[in-house]
Amino acid sequence: MFFHKKDPVHTVQVNEADPVFAQLLLEQFGGATGELSAALQYWVQSFHVEDPSIKDMLQDIAVEEFGHLEMVGKLIEIHTKNTDQTAAYNSTLFAVRGMGPHFLDSQGNTWTASYLNEGGDVVRDLRANIAAEAGARQTYESLIKLATDEGTKKTLTHLLTREISHTKMFMNALDAMGKLTDPMFGNIQPDETVELYYNLSTDDSGKDERGPWNSEPDFKYIADPVASRN
Repeated sequence: MFFHKKDPVHTVQVNEADPVFAQLLLEQFGGATGELSAALQYWVQSFHVEDPSIKDMLQDIAVEEFGHLEMVGKLIEIHTKNTDQTAAYNSTLFAVRGMGPHFLDSQGNTWTASYLNEGGDVVRDLRANIAAEAGARQTYESLIKLATDEGTKKTLTHLLTREISHTKMFMNALDAMGKLTDPMFGNIQPDETVELYYNLSTDDSGKDERGPWNSEPDFKYIADPVASRN
């Protein structure tokens, strides 16, 4: 059962409405990195999880993401409501769709379930969630740079901050499972190449870049994969 509280966690305030900027905000309402995508992704993932504590975490974050969807929707509503019908307004998606949020991204593409990334394995899902939060955080950062209204910036900064908080929660859950840095999960054992690094990006200088991703003790560096096969 869901209950909707009309008092948001963060108060949304807009000082100067801008319908053109509202079109950019649609990216976080009906876009691939938007709050609807995150809320549904985490909620559905929770049904695949046996661990009750991780299930609870996913559902808590999913419900918070629905609250974030409301904040973004409120921003879009305020930025398009009672705004002069100027040429700038008429050039936006709202001229056709009407004021307020819609299940579209900033380019007018409709929201689709193909944005969701869930697969039934808790480790795989938590890692997908970390990537999803990174994408959303980057979108908010771009929006903040483009925003001119201080109240809007404050709300977007809050939303960006919570993306970072959720990332940390997902990482802590993986760490509690001993899977934060372990790339191997699932039931299929990898073959003998799992610890090999193939040097497949070369130039005439003969200089090869090295780092912990292609060095002992985790990896055996293979300078010539074809020769090593023979």
